[in-house]
Amino acid sequence: MAEALHVRGVLLPDDEVRDVWLVGDRVTFEPVPGATTLVDGGFILPGLVDAHCHIGIARGGTPITSVAQAKRLAVLDREAGVLAIRDAGSPIPYPELDGDPDVPRLVRAGRHVAPVKRYLRDIGLEVPAERVAEAVAEQAAAGTGWVKLVGDWLDRGRGDLGPAWDDATLAAAVEAAHAAGARVTAHTFGEEAVATLVRAGIDCVEHGTGLSPEIIEEMARRGTALVPTMINIQTFGEIADRAREKFPGYAKHMLALRDGFPALVGAAHGAGVPIYVGTDAGGGIDHGLAVEEMLLLREHAGLGVEEVLAAASWGAREWLGVPGLVEGGLADLTVYDEDPRVDLRALRNPRHLVLRGRPR
Repeated sequence: MAEALHVRGVLLPDDEVRDVWLVGDRVTFEPVPGATTLVDGGFILPGLVDAHCHIGIARGGTPITSVAQAKRLAVLDREAGVLAIRDAGSPIPYPELDGDPDVPRLVRAGRHVAPVKRYLRDIGLEVPAERVAEAVAEQAAAGTGWVKLVGDWLDRGRGDLGPAWDDATLAAAVEAAHAAGARVTAHTFGEEAVATLVRAGIDCVEHGTGLSPEIIEEMARRGTALVPTMINIQTFGEIADRAREKFPGYAKHMLALRDGFPALVGAAHGAGVPIYVGTDAGGGIDHGLAVEEMLLLREHAGLGVEEVLAAASWGAREWLGVPGLVEGGLADLTVYDEDPRVDLRALRNPRHLVLRGRPR
């Protein structure tokens, strides 16, 4: 039997001093005789979540070539307090990491299903409209509960953002994912594809810079989640600079989307749309920046401190099906010396990390 650990501190969100015992990979509040006390004091969270992360993509948008590379990127997130990741698309599979004791809990989406020659080279599974539903079913089987669509991207013929496929194909993709028993999310920057996908019943929207008030209300009515990746949207100026000479309309559009995004996320929050923390790590964003994303949600989108904590911890874990510090939950936790409700920056310095019942 694995050694039992004992942790005592202010347990969030309960806001009271609690004793927690970790037996193997499970949590109990029933005393365990002989348990080793690891922590006595501090503020305890059930581990942070990055709900939009790519451990299959290296800095600069380069696909990794080995499972070992993916593990190294995942460890960077772990050391920043992220103990659960929704991997929102990877160019290579790595199911062997699902139970790796060194790697945060993984909820994987298989490979991005993308339009032909309109996405990042070698990253997505590029398919024509007639193959989208079939590809979605294949990626549902390759992942562990999610499918990722590329809902829109630069359309060179338009000189601006455009949907990846026609409306009927986008809607069929959502239906195919659900028929395969998976939830489905999509990268969307523009206004058109996101409206189609939300009305079709998609489970989550990534980025969502093109959301309208009407579609925000529809998301709230349906319970459709939003992972805004605000840290990623801050890079739109660089994207616009690179594109301005060839695609001036696209560049102008991207800047307008960036500038209006904080108010848009605030409006979604005010309407009751579930919001979760995700960084889009991999590509243009470094790994290990979940806390910086939390700060942006607090400072620029108007979420309260405890709402941000829920979006990055216990609420996100419940949404992804990786229960936190509840009776019988998973033995993941982070401990901080300072109260993150007073200053979220305290989360930059975890004193203890416990993943799968093992101190890290």
